[in-house]
Amino acid sequence: MSTLPKRFETVEAMEDFMTTPSPRLIADLAKASGDILVLGVAGKMGPTLARLAKRAAPDRRVVGVARFSERGVRESLEKAGVEAIAADLLDRAALETLPRLPNVVFMAGRKFGATGDVPLTWAMNVQVPAMVAEVFKDSRITVFSTGCVYPFVPVESGGATEDTPAVPPPGDYAYSCAGREHMFAYFSARHGTPGRLFRLNYAIDMRYGVLHDIGRKVRDGEIIDLSMGHANVIWQGDANEVALRCLAHATTPTSPINVTGPETFAVAEVAAEFGKLLGKAPLFTGKPAATGWINNAARMVEEFGPPSVPLRTMIEWNADWLSRDMVTHNKPTHYEVRDGKY
Repeated sequence: MSTLPKRFETVEAMEDFMTTPSPRLIADLAKASGDILVLGVAGKMGPTLARLAKRAAPDRRVVGVARFSERGVRESLEKAGVEAIAADLLDRAALETLPRLPNVVFMAGRKFGATGDVPLTWAMNVQVPAMVAEVFKDSRITVFSTGCVYPFVPVESGGATEDTPAVPPPGDYAYSCAGREHMFAYFSARHGTPGRLFRLNYAIDMRYGVLHDIGRKVRDGEIIDLSMGHANVIWQGDANEVALRCLAHATTPTSPINVTGPETFAVAEVAAEFGKLLGKAPLFTGKPAATGWINNAARMVEEFGPPSVPLRTMIEWNADWLSRDMVTHNKPTHYEVRDGKY
C-alpha cells in the first residue's frame, strides 16, 4: 500500500516531504565520509538538496555556495543549518578561498538566456567546471549535467543509454554541457578524482517542470506544441537523493549516469490526463516528432532502485496544485525546444 501523501497543503509541507531522508540515503552517505560542499546551491533544486543532506547527516557541515541574488534563499538555508557562502564561481580567486571539503555537489550552470550571451554560457558551463575540477581535485564530485548531451533518439527506443555517444544536436547550450562533462572527465582522469556525471532529464516539483508546464497550459486554455512529443521526468526529491548517493557510488575516473523516471510518456496523453483532472479540454498544435531527448534510466534503477514517486502520482499532485493556483516559480522548462536555442 502506498504511503505517499494524497496532496500537499503548503509549500512547506511539500519541501518537508522531499527533504526527509530515506534509510538508503543515510546508509550511503555514511560510506562517503566528510563534510559536503554544494556549489551553485541557489537554483531550483539546490536548496532542497542541501537541506536533504543536512537532515541525512546532521553532524556534518553542509556548505552551500552561490551569489544569492534571490532574496530569502540564504536565510532559509541558514535556518536549516546549512552554512552559506556568497561567491561568484567565475572568480578564480574566490573559488580558491572556499573550504576544501571531501564531498562536492556541483550544480552551477547556465541554460536560459544561453543564446543571448553565448560567451557567458560557455564560461559558466565549461570554464567554471575546469576551475572547479582543478581546485577540488582531492574531493569526490557529483556533477549535475543533462540528458541534452545526447542526440535525439527514437522515442520507441527506450532512450539513450550511458553508452550512447554524447554528441548533441547543434546549439551552444547542449554543446557547452558536453564541454562541462569533458572538463570534469579530463581532470578526473588526470588527478584520479572520483565522481559521477549526473545526466538529469527534467526534475519536477509542483512549482516548475515539464508536468507543471503541460498542466498549466491545459488549465489556462493555452495551445500545447506537440513537436517534442515525448519526455521523461523524475520527482525532485528522488533526483536529489540519487545525487547525494552518487557520492558513495563515485568511480575513478568519473562516469555518467542517467537520472530520470523510467516511464517515457507522450505529451498528448499526459495533457489528456490533466484535462480529465482539471475539467478542461487540451488544445494542441504540431505533430509529435519520431525522436526526442529520451534517457534510459536502467542503470540508475539497477544502482539505486526505482524512484519513490511514480508518474501517475506526479500528475495528480500537479493537477491538484494547479487547481488551487498555488505558488509557481514562473520558470518554464522550454522542453518543447528542438533547435537548441534557449
